[in-house]
Amino acid sequence: MATGWFDAAAGLPWHPVTRAALLAAAEDGWADPGRMSGPGRRSAQLLAAARESMAAELGVQPDEVVFTPTGVHALQQAVLGALAGRQRAGRTLVHSAVEHSAVLHAAAWHVARGGAARSVPVDGEARVDPVAFAAAVAEPGVAVAVLQAANHEIGTVQPELDTGPVPLVVDARHSLLYGPVPAHGAILVADARLWGGPDLGVLVIRRGARWRPPFPADESQAGRGLGVPDVPAAVAAAASLRAFRAAALTGDHGPRLGGYLSRLRAELPRRTPDTRALGPEHDRLPHLGTFTSLYVDGEALLSELDRRGFAVSSGSSCTSDTLTPSHVLVAMGAVTSGNVRISLHPEVEDTDVERFLAEFPAAVAAVRAQLPGAATEPQPATDAAARVVDSRGRRCPLPILDLARALPGIAVGAELTVLADDPAAGADIAAWCRLTGQELVSGREESFVVRRVR
Repeated sequence: MATGWFDAAAGLPWHPVTRAALLAAAEDGWADPGRMSGPGRRSAQLLAAARESMAAELGVQPDEVVFTPTGVHALQQAVLGALAGRQRAGRTLVHSAVEHSAVLHAAAWHVARGGAARSVPVDGEARVDPVAFAAAVAEPGVAVAVLQAANHEIGTVQPELDTGPVPLVVDARHSLLYGPVPAHGAILVADARLWGGPDLGVLVIRRGARWRPPFPADESQAGRGLGVPDVPAAVAAAASLRAFRAAALTGDHGPRLGGYLSRLRAELPRRTPDTRALGPEHDRLPHLGTFTSLYVDGEALLSELDRRGFAVSSGSSCTSDTLTPSHVLVAMGAVTSGNVRISLHPEVEDTDVERFLAEFPAAVAAVRAQLPGAATEPQPATDAAARVVDSRGRRCPLPILDLARALPGIAVGAELTVLADDPAAGADIAAWCRLTGQELVSGREESFVVRRVR
């Protein structure tokens, strides 16, 4: 493991147990486990053993475990299959505003086919209000609810909710690494890549949960899968999860990584101007957190940190290949530019954290030094107390940088209009005003009026 790999939430290299199990299972697990021949029976025995091992680790029954090609497959099959199984109860899906993009895509797919979806807001720490979520679930026509055990981008642990007769899909992919497996929820989802396993998803459909395949079913995995399961991958995923959790829960991995992250949350804002740690101080994952630095382009900061030997993620952890602002950061009212997500792996040591603490402020300063000058000088408008800054055509974080540069030039109580057409500008200007104590008077289309309060 590279010492500067601070992007464990994107996946880990194969655990040594993964490699050993894959090689061993490939010898006898290459055949179709549905065949009655000798090789087929051996594959079936290996698949059954993998399912039993995975079930034991997750605290469920073997017949409740389904292997899918990826974690995203498992998450979308969980949501869409639960909706298909509950059509008589209703066609509304309830989810928090900060679920993984796979859930949001599944919700959009469902809505496009005549269903309905309701997104429940979160607070400034990305935590859903249990009362608001319960009220949304209790509305007529609600078929399924989805709520992460912990947020994949901020690390916030969500409350455990009893949704009554409405089945709850729990995204447990990050939370089960260093803590107990969530006991609530009719359906559970895990991702082997996160513990150093192969690219394989795990879908747990508890007995009694109504779930129907959202695709033309075949005989695979009792009609819950498609095609021949990857038997060696299933064996390796089960073996590596047991090895990973044994080390994580019996050793000091969780508390040690939690201590490292607490140090980063305390020191990075102190050492780096205009930098804040997002999310709660407590009730969070021990290994994952996000930091925001004002007046910094997130992708440029990612590249600068990579040049200095550190791999982190920037923007949304699940849509980072697009320029779309992170829906998680927008939902919690945070600035969407200049963010880095840090996720620590079990082999991180004190020296790695200290080196990051030394390099991060220098990286932020280097990126800020490369930012272009002001878009325009504030120009008088019809109202002598008003000024206009034209930031159209400038990508975030430049609109809030233009705002920060121009606002001291007007009197307290006066207003400044920022013209900006970047998709993230509205959310970023609103978040910047909250952070700095200024007032967002109005914001519509590409025009944002800010009043200087202090």
